[in-house]
Amino acid sequence: MALLDRIQKDMVAAMKAREEARLNAIRMIKAALQRYTVDTMKPLDEQAELQILNTLVKQRREAADMFRKGNRPELADKEDHELKLIESYMPSAPSDAEIDEAIAAAMAETGITSLKQMGVVMKAAQAKLAGKRVDGKALSERVRSKLA
Repeated sequence: MALLDRIQKDMVAAMKAREEARLNAIRMIKAALQRYTVDTMKPLDEQAELQILNTLVKQRREAADMFRKGNRPELADKEDHELKLIESYMPSAPSDAEIDEAIAAAMAETGITSLKQMGVVMKAAQAKLAGKRVDGKALSERVRSKLA
């Protein structure tokens, strides 16, 4: 519940500072977290919080890309601003060296060197990077390049 408490405090601060855009983004995050609790009837744990925030980040990236393609830069900027705010509540992203190290360890652990069994390496690498913000698409590309 530490994340919801932090979001609540930030929401109050945004209200007092009259930061409308920030307040709306924080409300959206809080609503998504509370929706999970209502839908599943389970309390939030760290893994669920991270999964929800990752979903929100992915949605913002896709929306910003679509707005750029539709020649709407002001809406794309709004999505980018929300993306940065969401990422501020997430754990830090691993460095390139940490990602390469996790991939190498996963390959050594599984003994897989063929591209056909990339999923097994991906799963092991994601397990090694648990608790960090990892973009699955970027990780997939890196694993593919190591196996090719």
